[in-house]
Amino acid sequence: MAADNGSRNGRAPVERRTDSGIEVRPLYTADDLVGWDPAVELGAPGSFPYTRGVHAEMYRRRLWTMRQYAGFGTAEATNERFKFLLAAGQTGLSCAFDLPTQMGYDSDHPRAEGEVGKVGVAIDSLTDMRLLLDGLPLDTVTTSMTINATAAILLLLYQLVAEEQGVPGTKLGGTIQNDILKEYVARGTYVYPPRPSMRLIVDTFSYCAEHLPNWNTISISGYHIREAGSTAVQEIAFTLADGIAYVEAAIAAGLAVDDFAPRLSFFFNSHNNLFEEVAKFRAARRMWARIMTERFGAKEERSKVLRFHTQTGGSTLTAQQPENNIVRVTVQALAATLGGTQSLHTNGFDEALGLPTTRAAKIALRTQQIVGYESGVADTVDPLAGSYFVESLTDEVERGAQAYLERIDDLGGAVAAIEQRYMQDEIDAAAYAYAKAIDDGEKVVVGVNRFVDEATEPQEVFPIDEELQRAQVARVGEVRARRDQAAVDAALDDVAAAARGTQNVLPPMKEALRRMATLGEVSDALREVFGVYQPG
Repeated sequence: MAADNGSRNGRAPVERRTDSGIEVRPLYTADDLVGWDPAVELGAPGSFPYTRGVHAEMYRRRLWTMRQYAGFGTAEATNERFKFLLAAGQTGLSCAFDLPTQMGYDSDHPRAEGEVGKVGVAIDSLTDMRLLLDGLPLDTVTTSMTINATAAILLLLYQLVAEEQGVPGTKLGGTIQNDILKEYVARGTYVYPPRPSMRLIVDTFSYCAEHLPNWNTISISGYHIREAGSTAVQEIAFTLADGIAYVEAAIAAGLAVDDFAPRLSFFFNSHNNLFEEVAKFRAARRMWARIMTERFGAKEERSKVLRFHTQTGGSTLTAQQPENNIVRVTVQALAATLGGTQSLHTNGFDEALGLPTTRAAKIALRTQQIVGYESGVADTVDPLAGSYFVESLTDEVERGAQAYLERIDDLGGAVAAIEQRYMQDEIDAAAYAYAKAIDDGEKVVVGVNRFVDEATEPQEVFPIDEELQRAQVARVGEVRARRDQAAVDAALDDVAAAARGTQNVLPPMKEALRRMATLGEVSDALREVFGVYQPG
């Protein structure tokens, strides 16, 4: 019998629900897990279905990678921030790119006006990538790049710089996000229509299997789905649905599942509801293991393992009383680590106001280090396993996510569901309900709708260099003036010919970039063949 949810002392029961709307009862007991088989639902850490973690020893062997996100302005400025973070104890790099770079435009394009270097670093050519990576040990450090529509271009530029430094592709480690489907669902930095975009992703899988075997070819991202307003249940359901679509596309292109699946990775958000977030991560691992085994017949254990990076919730940060965000980020970091993340970015407390200042970035990194070295979270594997509440909640999250997956299958899969706006509409409804709960006071946000300060103190804000765009435009002009234009034109023709045909487009793209074609020019060559996505 389930735990009693009735009234006590004559008072009406107070209903509590998670952010996904899952009812939370006042008390959980062994009765809530009647018929629940730990051998089936949990297994051992490092073993199928990986509910308890992807490694047998987890953080006892090694802490998660502390991968603080950085990227702003010029390549030189971001390179300085990378070196600052590495000196402060960061163990992996993570790079943000500005909107023109994400959308396949050079800094001198009219559509780049006012956006160069604003939300990430501007990368127009091999020259910029050389400056970005100057002095960094590419043979030992791993780098994550948050880039999607132009992911293949940035990866090839990274490889070219590494080769110039004498580092072969076999020694390069890192991740490109390369998850275009979630751009149509939640974020909007797409370039080409969905189906040619899927071809680019599959070509990247194939290219990396041959040339960069240790590179994670995709980071299937629930983070931005959550930032757009989804619930935790929707986040893992829609992310896994996208993952299924990528696996299906790769298999349809002739790739064997065990040849590419071990290099798939995931990227999740972490919000404030500590226990639901932990349950979400545990349920996602279990679901993916079963999907890869039962649906796709994967044999390699590494093909069944859901490895993921986590970033704390940007949308949870408040401009009001911004120091409160330090506490929010700490709770979210605990959720990620208790849930078994492989790497983690903790947000700066001032990111609701602008890019993180150096002080905020250092506090964010120190938050991870305190959690890792002082909290005891790393002393034992999956410390919440066996909790009546956590195991019940994990099951409920999985049930809700599975129902979404079945609905998406009924619609014809993730691509078809996106084309029919199913996921987008579900996220919009969830975002509206959450915002309304805050406006109505049902959902408490400290400093926003309760415990509000009338007086506010001025905050330090990251400075924006107004001369940045001019300097970056000048650099693009210098690149074009110095190169062999005939060689560039011929290489871009080869890119377009590959796109029209069936060969892998990455080798001709790499040659064009080596000859100093710009990111925008390579993107334009693909635009001419693939077209541009226009949302309905």
